[in-house]
Amino acid sequence: MPLSAAVAMAATTVLVAGAAAAPVDVDPVEVAPAPGAAAPAPRADLSHHGYVSLWGDHIAIRIRSENRGPSDVTASTVRLRFSAPLAARQELPYGCLRGGKATVLCETGGLRSAGGARQTALDLTLAGRPDEVVVRLDTVWNGGARDTDRTNDVHEVLAPATGDAYAF
Repeated sequence: MPLSAAVAMAATTVLVAGAAAAPVDVDPVEVAPAPGAAAPAPRADLSHHGYVSLWGDHIAIRIRSENRGPSDVTASTVRLRFSAPLAARQELPYGCLRGGKATVLCETGGLRSAGGARQTALDLTLAGRPDEVVVRLDTVWNGGARDTDRTNDVHEVLAPATGDAYAF
């Protein structure tokens, strides 16, 4: 008899009329996934915090990315979307690339569980001189991990053109 059937049979209780069922004490058995079945995704809790500052046609963004675990993340990518288009020519830091007229994608690299944070600094030029810009920031790749707390890695920040730092 296969192991899973034996465990199932041992866990059943036969009730006799008028008799109370006695609890069955069965040790838990871990069963390996069936061949070809996907292993469960590791869990991780990525977070991004920092600030946005806008003045004239310049916008500065500083991001601190970290993983609160419980599993390590081999790679992750953060996406920044702007409500105003970026200038055509940009000098982006290593690991960042354009994703459209108003989008930049940046890799954060591997993030160890409860390990050190990764810093990303962007100094960008906008196509015009808006009075304000909305920056939307989120994780678009986290190494295939399951993140059940998206409140700390999805942000929307309104940055008026005051030169002040607006935190997220």
